[in-house]
Amino acid sequence: MKKVVIIGAGISGMTAGIYLQKAGFETEIYEKNAVPGGQCTGWKREGYMIDNCIHWLTGTKEGSGLNALWKEVGALGDGVEVYEKEKFFSAELDGETLTLWRDKDRTRKELLALSPEDEAEINQLMDMVASAESMQVPVEKPFDKMSISDYIKMGMSMAEMGKVMKLYGGMDIKELAERFKHPLIKRAIVDYMPPGYQAYAFVVSYATVTAGNGDIPQKGSLAMALRMAKRYQDLGGKLYLNAPVEKVIINGKKAEGIVLASKGEIEEDLQKRTVKADYVICASDANHTFTKLLDKKYMPKDLCKLFKERKAYPVMTAFQVAFAVEGKLDELKETNIFSCKPLTVGTVEADRMSVCNYSYEPSFAPEGNTILQTMFTQNEDDYEYWMELVKDKEAYQQKKEELSKEIESRLVERFPQIAGKVRILDVWTPVTYHRYCNSFHGAYMGFIVTKNAKNKTVAGKIKGLSNVFIASQWLMGPGGLPTAASMGKFAAQRIVDAKR
Repeated sequence: MKKVVIIGAGISGMTAGIYLQKAGFETEIYEKNAVPGGQCTGWKREGYMIDNCIHWLTGTKEGSGLNALWKEVGALGDGVEVYEKEKFFSAELDGETLTLWRDKDRTRKELLALSPEDEAEINQLMDMVASAESMQVPVEKPFDKMSISDYIKMGMSMAEMGKVMKLYGGMDIKELAERFKHPLIKRAIVDYMPPGYQAYAFVVSYATVTAGNGDIPQKGSLAMALRMAKRYQDLGGKLYLNAPVEKVIINGKKAEGIVLASKGEIEEDLQKRTVKADYVICASDANHTFTKLLDKKYMPKDLCKLFKERKAYPVMTAFQVAFAVEGKLDELKETNIFSCKPLTVGTVEADRMSVCNYSYEPSFAPEGNTILQTMFTQNEDDYEYWMELVKDKEAYQQKKEELSKEIESRLVERFPQIAGKVRILDVWTPVTYHRYCNSFHGAYMGFIVTKNAKNKTVAGKIKGLSNVFIASQWLMGPGGLPTAASMGKFAAQRIVDAKR
């Protein structure tokens, strides 16, 4: 039986492991952290669950290839209930509120009532949202393995997306917003996605919710990751936690295995830290893979280009705070964005706040209470700011405390009924993502493809190494859980094909 070693127990790594176990391989996954899941995680604080990842999970609608994949790896199915999102988000400005509802007709009607002068643009936007519901994540086979008939079949299944790309493909999010006259509509569009995103990304994201294909699995991100880990182990896979990998052992054009990181005198012996393998899958952060685990000379050319051209392919990260609230806050559901007194977060001055109420998941808070989380998008300059600041740990902690208290005061100003009933549970920054997942520039998703850049999909194979493969959200923009899962499946397929 051929043995495959997988580096990283994120969604990519576990997906690859599950498919390989089902194909008759012996697999072992080595994960640096104490829990599996990578970015798809959560953690407990004072009886509350903080959810780091899922705002919606693409692929919750029955009948799609992605939905079948999620069921096969244990993320969905087997009695897992799904919370049906009521809306994409709500935005407030100058006493008015705009909501992008799951119900497209309701959204269209409310937008037209809000801004009759934008009738043509509103109708066009909502028509494109309907067309974008046909968008699917390719999960059957890698692009480089597709035949002409495969491409034709995929194109026919997403024919309506052609209209969306024709209209919005060469436009960024700011340009989409400028097509509208009403200040709230303009602001809402740029509120939800940071600068640089292409307009169609906004349309597709909203369409995922309206199609009923972007709901939230029961108990959130960590529970989903743990279900996948259980599926993997039930199939006979071996999962090693708290087991960081130091490097991949290369001999000529093949990998012989991996070397685990030393944890002290007992494990200084290199031989004891060596794990032999017939194949290796690097399911870690792509930059970490080619700067720590492998020599950078092995990085695929297209991936090199993506990492090199920082303006064309930026990444985003975030500063987030979780709050415990005594009692309920029924007037705030899911995600709301509103104006606030300006504050500086990283290098950016923010005058808008995004807050999510997780009351849809009862297990996240003690009965009768609420957990709220605020998110401030951070760019790559902000990442550098936080990484420089953390060199002085006392200054870093002080800045986190100062900012979280400022954010709390603005939250109370917007919702005065929680005054005296709210407290800070936890604060995490771009440094957290970098430390926990070795994330490139603290990113929690892959590259943003700007309007003047070409969307590149990188094959998960490595020129010059016959038995090492990549499984990562970084291989196809904009990354995220669906990309991570599909790339894990594709890595497994490549090994199955190589054995034949």
